[in-house]
Amino acid sequence: MEGDILGEILTIEEVAKYLRVSERTVYDWAQKGEIPAGKIGTVWRFKKTEVENWVNARLSSDLQKQNETVVQVKNILSPDRVIFINHTSKRDALTQLADVLSTAPQVKNAQELTQEIMNREDLMSTAIGRGIAIPHVRLSSVTDLVMAVGVCKKPVEDYQSIDDVPVQLLFMIAAAYNQHSYYLKTISHFSGMLKSSELREKMLNAQTEREVYELLLG
Repeated sequence: MEGDILGEILTIEEVAKYLRVSERTVYDWAQKGEIPAGKIGTVWRFKKTEVENWVNARLSSDLQKQNETVVQVKNILSPDRVIFINHTSKRDALTQLADVLSTAPQVKNAQELTQEIMNREDLMSTAIGRGIAIPHVRLSSVTDLVMAVGVCKKPVEDYQSIDDVPVQLLFMIAAAYNQHSYYLKTISHFSGMLKSSELREKMLNAQTEREVYELLLG
């Protein structure tokens, strides 16, 4: 019985290992009252069941926030990640746009991003018709969803679009592994937005990258 009780009581070190965070982080949480904890003498102790319930509540809350998140272009795209592309091959166009997306602070491994974008294309073309392609990946080396946009001044003929229309608008999205819901919502958002032939035409006729960015902001 005593062994069962002791097994239920965790130290800072044990909680840190369980949550895969630093001991300092656990200590700070305990000091601020952010994690259920109590002091025995001068040291912090934690009930295993209370920690588990706290983790489940936090994860559920984060998931709900993701589900409720509205896609706002200004939060995932900056003017410097909107570019004009002059390449006519899919691989060259994607490489150029991946290089631009890699400048975002959310992307921690540029080489992995480019490679996984290419791997995704090898599996199945991300061209969705109407001259649009939405290459997308989720990676552990990406800390938050981010995107780059390329307007191809020359049609990309080898993109294998479902309607055989050459691609001229590229929307590249990279997200963290745990952003599945937000990731799908973002892809859907731009797929819907780009159904507007007026918007597509304005983007293709834009004189500057800034103009394209302003069009996407609406």
